[in-house]
Amino acid sequence: MEKSVMKKMCWLLLLLMLPQWAFAQARVVRYVDKKIALDLTGLAAGQGAAQVFRRTLESDIARSGWLGVAGAGRGEFVLQGRVDISGSEVVAECQVFESSSRKSYLNKTYRADSAAVRNLAHKAADEILFALTGNKGFFGARLALVGTRTGSKELYLCDSDGQNLRQLTNDKTVSLSPQWGPDGQTLFYTSYRSKFPDVYRVDLSSGTRTRIANYPGLNTGGAVSPDGNYVALILSKDGNPELYVKQLSGGGLTRLTQTLKGAEASPSWSPDGSRIVYVSDQSGTPQIYVVSRSGGTPKRLTSRGSQNVAPDWGPKGLIAFASLLGGRFQVCLIDPNTFETKAISPLDADYEDPSWAPDGRHLACTVSRKYRSSVYLLDTMGDPPVALLESSGDWSAPSWSPR
Repeated sequence: MEKSVMKKMCWLLLLLMLPQWAFAQARVVRYVDKKIALDLTGLAAGQGAAQVFRRTLESDIARSGWLGVAGAGRGEFVLQGRVDISGSEVVAECQVFESSSRKSYLNKTYRADSAAVRNLAHKAADEILFALTGNKGFFGARLALVGTRTGSKELYLCDSDGQNLRQLTNDKTVSLSPQWGPDGQTLFYTSYRSKFPDVYRVDLSSGTRTRIANYPGLNTGGAVSPDGNYVALILSKDGNPELYVKQLSGGGLTRLTQTLKGAEASPSWSPDGSRIVYVSDQSGTPQIYVVSRSGGTPKRLTSRGSQNVAPDWGPKGLIAFASLLGGRFQVCLIDPNTFETKAISPLDADYEDPSWAPDGRHLACTVSRKYRSSVYLLDTMGDPPVALLESSGDWSAPSWSPR
C-alpha cells in the first residue's frame, strides 16, 4: 500500500513539474463573421508617455480578436483625438465614430499619472472594444506565471500584454500553480520553501504571506471559489492525493473524492461555484472529471487523448484543458454538458496549462518547443497565437486575474 501511494504521489509531482507546458459570438450581430476595421491614424501623440499610450492601445486593439487595425481612410470606424502630457499627467482625448455616418460611439477624455500610462491605455482599449462590439475585453487584467530567470522557479506578475514583468516571490526553490482570488488582490500558490509542498496565500497590496495548507504529505491546488470563501486543495494526508474543499475563514475541511486507486490534481471551480473540475488517474491515465461542490459521484468528461490534464473552467461555461494527441499536447475545449470537444491549438509545439482570460474568448498557455517554454495568448476563435514574453528563462503556468 505504501509503495502504491508513493507511486501516485510521484505521478502528481511529475505532473506539477512538467513544463508549464459555435463558442463566443459578438453581441453586435452585424459583425459576427469578421473583424471591425478601426482606423487609429487620427490619434495624434507626442513623445515619451504619450507614445507609450498610443503603442499600447494599438497593440491591445490588434490582440482583441474582434477589432483589426486599419490603414488611413480604410476603417469602418475611426479613432480620432490626441494624447498630451500635462505636468505629471497623461491626457488622452478619444473619439470613436463610424466613418460613413459619423455616428459617435465613444467620446471620452482619459487622465492618469504618467507612471500609470499603460494602465490608462488598457482601460481605453477595453472601453473602445465594448462600445463597438458589446464585448468586455481583458486588457486591464494581469497574469501570474512561473519563471526561471533567477535559476529557481519563482512567481512573477505581468500586464495582459506581457509588459511590466516583475518578480513576486524569492523563495529560491520551486514555486508552482499560481491561482488568483476573485478580488484580484490575493494570489494562492504551491511552494517548497519549507522543503515540503505547502499552499500559501499572498496579499498583493501588503505583501503578507500566509500558509493555508501544510498538512502531512502533499499540499497543492489552491483554487479559490468564485465567492472567495473556499479553496479547493489536493491533499495526501490520508493516503492518496484526494480533492478537498477548505473554508478560508473557519478552516473547515471537506473531502470530496474517495479514489482508492488513483491520484487527483489541478482543481478548478465552475463559474457559479457549484462544481469542481479536476484531474484523476483512477482509470489508469490522467483524465478530466467533474464533481459537485458538496461531493457525490464524479463524472468523467474526457475520452480522447492518452493524457488529459490542467483543466480551467471558463467564465462562459467551457472547460479548457491540455490533451496529449498524436504525440503533442494540444489545448482543447469541452462543453461539460454536451461533452462536445474541440482542439484549438496548432501542431507546431506543445500547448499546455490553459488559463481563461476574463473575456471568455482568449487563453494564456505554456508553449514548449526545442526544450524551451514561454507563455502565449491563444484565441479560441482562430487568430494565430501571440507570444507574450520575450524575457530570458523559461515561463509557464500562466493564470489570469479577474478584470
